Amino acid sequence: MAVPRKKMSPMKRGQRRAHDALTAPAYIEDKESGERRRPHHIDLKTGKYRGRQVLEPKADA
Repeated sequence: MAVPRKKMSPMKRGQRRAHDALTAPAYIEDKESGERRRPHHIDLKTGKYRGRQVLEPKADA
Protein backbone atom coordinates (compact mmCIF):
# COMPACT_ATOMS: atom_id res chain seq x y z
CA MET A 1 0.00 0.00 0.00
CA ALA A 2 1.33 3.46 -0.88
CA VAL A 3 2.12 5.56 2.17
CA PRO A 4 3.42 9.16 2.03
CA ARG A 5 6.96 9.57 3.34
CA LYS A 6 6.28 12.96 4.95
CA LYS A 7 3.29 14.86 6.21
CA MET A 8 1.99 17.36 3.66
CA SER A 9 2.12 20.91 5.02
CA PRO A 10 -1.06 23.00 5.19
CA MET A 11 0.40 25.36 2.57
CA LYS A 12 0.98 22.55 0.05
CA ARG A 13 -2.44 21.10 0.79
CA GLY A 14 -4.00 24.52 0.16
CA GLN A 15 -2.09 24.92 -3.11
CA ARG A 16 -3.45 21.60 -4.32
CA ARG A 17 -7.01 22.56 -3.38
CA ALA A 18 -6.79 26.06 -4.90
CA HIS A 19 -8.41 24.93 -8.18
CA ASP A 20 -11.25 22.95 -6.59
CA ALA A 21 -13.56 25.92 -5.95
CA LEU A 22 -16.73 26.14 -8.03
CA THR A 23 -17.20 29.23 -10.15
CA ALA A 24 -20.47 30.73 -11.34
CA PRO A 25 -21.06 30.56 -15.11
CA ALA A 26 -20.13 33.75 -16.96
CA TYR A 27 -22.78 35.81 -18.72
CA ILE A 28 -22.37 38.79 -21.03
CA GLU A 29 -24.81 41.40 -22.24
CA ASP A 30 -25.79 40.91 -25.88
CA LYS A 31 -24.92 43.98 -27.97
CA GLU A 32 -28.06 43.81 -30.12
CA SER A 33 -30.82 42.67 -27.80
CA GLY A 34 -29.32 43.79 -24.48
CA GLU A 35 -30.17 40.47 -22.84
CA ARG A 36 -27.74 38.29 -20.94
CA ARG A 37 -26.32 35.20 -22.64
CA ARG A 38 -23.37 32.83 -22.31
CA PRO A 39 -20.24 33.89 -24.21
CA HIS A 40 -19.46 31.84 -27.34
CA HIS A 41 -23.05 30.55 -27.48
CA ILE A 42 -25.85 31.17 -29.97
CA ASP A 43 -28.58 33.60 -28.87
CA LEU A 44 -31.61 31.32 -29.11
CA LYS A 45 -34.18 34.14 -29.25
CA THR A 46 -32.67 35.85 -32.29
CA GLY A 47 -30.78 32.85 -33.70
CA LYS A 48 -27.62 34.92 -34.20
CA TYR A 49 -24.00 34.16 -33.39
CA ARG A 50 -21.31 36.84 -33.79
CA GLY A 51 -23.66 39.01 -35.88
CA ARG A 52 -24.60 36.25 -38.33
CA GLN A 53 -28.01 34.59 -38.64
CA VAL A 54 -27.33 30.95 -37.78
CA LEU A 55 -30.74 29.61 -36.72
CA GLU A 56 -34.33 30.54 -37.39
CA PRO A 57 -35.56 33.03 -34.74
CA LYS A 58 -37.84 31.51 -32.10
CA ALA A 59 -41.52 32.25 -32.67
CA ASP A 60 -43.32 33.80 -29.67
CA ALA A 61 -45.60 31.18 -28.19
